[in-house]
Amino acid sequence: MTGYVGPLSITQTAEGVFCVLATKPTFKENSMTITSQEQVTPVIAPPADFDVASVMGALYGPGITAQKGAFERQWVQELGEDIAVLYEEALKRPGGAVGRGPKRHYVEIHPEDIRGFVHLVTHPWVTAVCEAVLGPHYKVVEIGFDVPNPGAVDQPWHRDFPAPDDTVVGRRLNSLAFNLTTVDVYEDMGPFEIAPGTQWDDASEFEHGMFPPKSFYPRYFERAERKMPKMGDISVRSALTIHRGTANHSNKARPVLVLGVDAPGATNAERHDLQVSRAYFEQLPEYVKQHLTYRLVDELEPIVQGHTIEGLMMGEA
Repeated sequence: MTGYVGPLSITQTAEGVFCVLATKPTFKENSMTITSQEQVTPVIAPPADFDVASVMGALYGPGITAQKGAFERQWVQELGEDIAVLYEEALKRPGGAVGRGPKRHYVEIHPEDIRGFVHLVTHPWVTAVCEAVLGPHYKVVEIGFDVPNPGAVDQPWHRDFPAPDDTVVGRRLNSLAFNLTTVDVYEDMGPFEIAPGTQWDDASEFEHGMFPPKSFYPRYFERAERKMPKMGDISVRSALTIHRGTANHSNKARPVLVLGVDAPGATNAERHDLQVSRAYFEQLPEYVKQHLTYRLVDELEPIVQGHTIEGLMMGEA
């Protein structure tokens, strides 16, 4: 596997504030070196056209928004290569992958398993969205990927976890899920489907607080939007917005990277085991360290998938 070499550059504004800016990544054979940015104020400048109100409106309204062409296709291709290797390894390891329905798996990974982790979590649009919606002390709590393979069927409509009190009572979102496809998605590949605005729906009749009764389905079908992103696009959503994976009628898998982020007080980190080796941690930019929930280890341990969603198993994966 090729290694990732630092995605960041440093500029100094007229006011003397150092900003960490994402640049096009480069790759180096047989290396896992990440260029460390020492003695730098951990600030990442938002994109010049970033509008906080629009992003807040999208996530509190429809519950999803996206940035087209955020990443170079070459970078996404490298990510896809990493995921293919990790997926094959996970399928061979007991507990390495969890079924999310027939021909569909979820695999949680270590940040350093992919070459582009730092570039992903320091992308100006990603950091700007996190700070706008979750506040300046947000934490990355999950990284993994979903793979709907050929033959995957329609999932039931669902949330990824029950709505927390912050949302039910406080009426605020305290977590976000970023999704980044590694392939161009077409209609027959089982695209992600979402029912906009349903992150605020009362879940008192939902099974396990996540699965609405089928009598609710007509409303979701009426609202449903299928998303067909291209390589380089990234989306962000509230995982409480009712959604599902659809049937993959093609002969191609549709891998998608998942990045989970929490605001202070959210508890999604309890469902995951974000391990970071000491050697990798020492090379991380300070900004990344401050926005990462992690378990520091001398050597990475195999992840036994913990975030199972029983209602999505639906038989053999």
